[in-house]
Amino acid sequence: MTNEGTIDRVIRIVLGLGILSLVFVGPQSPLGYLGLVPLATGLIGFCPLYKVLGLSTCPVKKA
Repeated sequence: MTNEGTIDRVIRIVLGLGILSLVFVGPQSPLGYLGLVPLATGLIGFCPLYKVLGLSTCPVKKA
């Protein structure tokens, strides 16, 4: 079950990789590990917060 559209997923993956890179370059902050959250949700295609709030950016498929 996915609740993220393609654009949403791409943005999450790019943002997650960007934040995660802060662990290795730049300020080398351990807070960069927070980038794993958007990266994981982007790769999986499911956001638990969207589920709680009843949101979805995934296009509705009509039969």
